[in-house]
Amino acid sequence: MTDSTPRRVRVRAPELVGKGGWLNTGDKQYTLADLRGRIVLLDFWTFCCINCLHVLDELRELEERHADTVVVIGVHSPKFVHEAEHAAVVDAVERYGVAHPVLDDPELATWKQYAVRAWPTLVVIDPEGYVVAQHAGEGHVHAIERLVTELEAEHGAKGTLRRGDGPYVAPEPQPTALRFPGKALVLPSGNFLVSDTTRHQLVELEADGESVVRRIGSGERGFTDGPAGTAAFSEPQGLALLDEGAVVVADTVNHALRRLDLATGEVTTLAGTGRQWWQGSPTSGPAREVDLSSPWDVALFGGRVWIAMAGVHQLWAYDPVERTVAVTAGTTNEGLVDGPGAEAWFAQPSGLAATADRLWVADSETSALRWVEPDGSVHTAVGTGLFDFGHRDGAAEQALLQHPLGVTALPDGSVAVSDTYNHALRRYDPATGEVTTLATDLREPSDAVLVGDDLVVVESARHRLTRLRLPEEAVQVASVAHRTQRAATEVAPGRLELDVIFQAPAGQKLDERYGPSTRLLVSATPPELLLSGEGAGTDLSRVLELDPRVTEGVLHVSAMAASCDDDEANEYPACHVHQQDWGVPVRLAQGGADRLPLVLAGLDDQASLDDQTP
Repeated sequence: MTDSTPRRVRVRAPELVGKGGWLNTGDKQYTLADLRGRIVLLDFWTFCCINCLHVLDELRELEERHADTVVVIGVHSPKFVHEAEHAAVVDAVERYGVAHPVLDDPELATWKQYAVRAWPTLVVIDPEGYVVAQHAGEGHVHAIERLVTELEAEHGAKGTLRRGDGPYVAPEPQPTALRFPGKALVLPSGNFLVSDTTRHQLVELEADGESVVRRIGSGERGFTDGPAGTAAFSEPQGLALLDEGAVVVADTVNHALRRLDLATGEVTTLAGTGRQWWQGSPTSGPAREVDLSSPWDVALFGGRVWIAMAGVHQLWAYDPVERTVAVTAGTTNEGLVDGPGAEAWFAQPSGLAATADRLWVADSETSALRWVEPDGSVHTAVGTGLFDFGHRDGAAEQALLQHPLGVTALPDGSVAVSDTYNHALRRYDPATGEVTTLATDLREPSDAVLVGDDLVVVESARHRLTRLRLPEEAVQVASVAHRTQRAATEVAPGRLELDVIFQAPAGQKLDERYGPSTRLLVSATPPELLLSGEGAGTDLSRVLELDPRVTEGVLHVSAMAASCDDDEANEYPACHVHQQDWGVPVRLAQGGADRLPLVLAGLDDQASLDDQTP
């Protein structure tokens, strides 16, 4: 009799270590030994990362279907300085409705033990404590669920599977009027409309910014049109007036734009299907037929509703007359590149503010303030890229922000920036090119609206609106600069072989029906680091030439592969796109590695943790 049990490369899982301790466990601390007998899925994430937030949403159904066999554990691995604060992690876990245990790992100890290179990364550990799969990026839950089903059968037969309740303990609900509000809008009545993001509602407040007039939405996560009491949202964010009687809402996790009738409270859907946009999906067409991806903010500019499409690092626009949507700027590549809209790069645009001749953009992941001209060209006012951030005033070319989520146009032509991770409100003046600080000691400000001579700030992590008088002079603060701290990979100067490792999940094959099914894009910061090898191609392996005169930098790698169900009898196979962006800090040193492997999808049956470390 032959053994039909699938054979996998198995590596003993390193222990889970995090200086910040455990959340969502009722204060109990866990080790891998405590979880023996369960299938453990580690989700390496950080709360600034939109791809990580997508994975949180992807995991919800898997967690429900396999609640008695699978334990999902979020390993919070920070990028920004603010994300290493334990209180900020506690807030993020509640803000995004994380319903599983989370290990707070501010020093990236577990990240390093598992040789993780990218946010997000998912690692599957079998009931006997061995790593059996690792996937970088989003869109892998279908493959992981197939593996989970196999592990349930295999270890059920062996007697090594332990079923039962998991270690998750829900936190106590807090009785605040707002809970992690995202954006605000001044209504024609003088009242405020606020997106009460964590409670999946919109809340109308009186002009005092405190007294609740009404709530729109059931308060349960969902995607339902209808009257105020039964309509459902999922983590709504941006708000903009369409006209005197209607508001457009960026319904972020539903990947949709919704319309609120202010007179009746009726909610309808303007754009989006409820499905997340993936590479290869249409980028224009009838608004209700085109997928969107995590719209974070909206603003009326040039007669169209512009959309900060954080999920794909682009700007889109909705035409309320034609009822169509289309991409207006951005390539889906993540980074900071100016130029014509079709060539520009963004990184999680999250805040918009329109004037007569400019659309201001808070480009959060590059810690940048940018603007778009009426002709669609993109420019940067403040910010240098994905890895430099801080709190520094002065000339715009050397000033620093830290993950701003909001921007507000001011009467004198300047703009206020909700500098979220610096807990500050900043001001950029285009006339002087100077950045100053308006206010500090705010708690994760995510938006601000102008009311007379005041700015009303959405203090998201204090669950309130805060009114500030516009000062004549800015507050002076000490300058602080940071670079994202991740261990640099030592590589040899000169020839470097880049290999993106991809193997289609079990039961799938590469989709070659319409041409090459893979894509690789490479660039560097500084650009001088690469003597050759930059640019786009279809081969997932490439030889790079590194300039020995540039001692350190960051390699930016974006890879994509498309796979479909491998079943000749199925006329319409299900297809999936696997995509991941890496920013790999490198240090050039004699004796360093001459090969850089990056895992796009799967360690199933073909690699071990050691294979990831050059």
